[in-house]
Amino acid sequence: MTAPDPRLRDWRSTAQTVFDCDKSPAHGDQGMVVTNHPLATAAGSEMLAAGGNAVDAAIAALFTLSVVEPMMVGIFGGGVAHIRMKDGTHVVLDGLSAAPLAASSDAFRPIADKGPNYMQVAGRETEIGPKAVATPGNLRGWCDALDSYGSLPLDHVMAPAIRHAEQGFAVTPYLANCIAEAAAELALDPEIARHLLPGGVPLCAGQKLVMTDYAKTLRAIAKDGPDVFYLGSLGQAVTDHMARVGGLITAEDLAAVQTMTRAPMMGSYRGYSIFGPPPPSAGGVHVVQMLNILEGYDIGAMGFGSPEATHLLGEVLKIAFADRAAATADPAFVDVPVEQLIAKEYATQRRSLIDMDRTQDWQAGVSPRIPAESANTTHVSVADAAGNIVATTQTINGLFGARFMIPGTGIIPNNYMCLFDPHPGHALSMAPGKRVTTSMAPTIVMHGDAPAFAIGLPGGLRIFGSVLQALVNLIDHGMTLQEAVEAPRLWTQGQEIEVEEGYGGARQDALRAKGWQVLSVPHVGGGMAGIGFGPLGGKTGAACWRADGTVMALGGGYARAGTRFWPDVPKPVPS
Repeated sequence: MTAPDPRLRDWRSTAQTVFDCDKSPAHGDQGMVVTNHPLATAAGSEMLAAGGNAVDAAIAALFTLSVVEPMMVGIFGGGVAHIRMKDGTHVVLDGLSAAPLAASSDAFRPIADKGPNYMQVAGRETEIGPKAVATPGNLRGWCDALDSYGSLPLDHVMAPAIRHAEQGFAVTPYLANCIAEAAAELALDPEIARHLLPGGVPLCAGQKLVMTDYAKTLRAIAKDGPDVFYLGSLGQAVTDHMARVGGLITAEDLAAVQTMTRAPMMGSYRGYSIFGPPPPSAGGVHVVQMLNILEGYDIGAMGFGSPEATHLLGEVLKIAFADRAAATADPAFVDVPVEQLIAKEYATQRRSLIDMDRTQDWQAGVSPRIPAESANTTHVSVADAAGNIVATTQTINGLFGARFMIPGTGIIPNNYMCLFDPHPGHALSMAPGKRVTTSMAPTIVMHGDAPAFAIGLPGGLRIFGSVLQALVNLIDHGMTLQEAVEAPRLWTQGQEIEVEEGYGGARQDALRAKGWQVLSVPHVGGGMAGIGFGPLGGKTGAACWRADGTVMALGGGYARAGTRFWPDVPKPVPS
């Protein structure tokens, strides 16, 4: 079945054909910025208004998010940027974190060889504190993206972030809830507690958060570039502190950080071309794998949220996670069978084993354990008038990362070490210099030579399944973009199936009748940021209710060529 092209729908349409949405989309033809905080969206829009391109806007938004979304992202984290330039070239910039050189496969003591505690180590050392910190690729990746594909200078792009760090910003209810959730562990570090728990009390919504030390850090980077962190005095302050408190990161680790430039994964689905990040990200591979399986079914005829469609989505997620566990890791350390995983023939083989009446256990079809990847991440989608597009997902992994702050810098380090298998001999086992495996799936979809969608979200292991569902919503169910990003989601990696409360009791009962153990949850994954591209350059932006997602569109533009203010126009000479 070939679905109708949703881009041919009126790109200004806000009709709700399936359910009511919490938020409204924005429409424009000069540019679109979608992030998970209004100040970050404003920072990106400021760059577009100043004549910058989509890369300038995305990097400005990310630096600003490191201030206003400090629980999700920072310069001491990692991430993936998917860029499509106006000439049609796609590139993926891999700035993911890696294990420090001192992190051998037996650096930590696991507490269990099976079961739910398999990934945990003694003292939670890979989750909280200095040993949990992996080498940070974010800052290098952001600056490399700007140098190679941007048009504005670094200090210009960083100005909004510095301004908000110095002057302060109002804590949102979302940030306040995150601080309250992590308060007990944040209180263990005096430096981060001084900022987020003044007087021992978590900041409340509406209070101002000022980050003076972090503003100084950002000013140093804006002045001297990323080398002040990776090779210079700022990095020395970081590694000196890590040495004092027993961390693994050294100056040698920081000096070795490099951004990897990778070709994107590409697949096809009902006439669309799907581009996503390659390993060590699992997102692109397994989104394409699942779409290949689904292509053999008429999901649109099944109807959104029907027992058949919901069951089928759950089964393809199980299949993908079985293969992900066995196969997907850093390709510098593991031979990932990418071509097999994304082959249409392999999808046909896996599809033939699906029972539409009953759920089942799935084993890997390629030649296994999955870490408890954190959901605390952020995503930015940007498009400019010239045709440049950025979809980028970035994180410090856990909520407030390793839950401490480097004194005098305002920097909150990541806790990426918890993504490595602490047991030796597996695809995801840690090794010095090995990059983490992630479910990030910043995805750009093309229809012929024209862009159709740019989409992504935070959410750890739930990311690529949520991207899959958004694409099915758009292509098979014909939803508007706003509906597609807000629609109820589900997720499973092989045990119980998580379904958002929006599915309702009757749909959950129908799943139970097919043998599923159903867990009703408030939300699956985080705030999705999407852009839809219509005819004649029209763009629609949408953010969902699961975060502080905000959309800003640019319309209008410069004056018509040759226009001057009327008093300056020479008067005709009388004949």
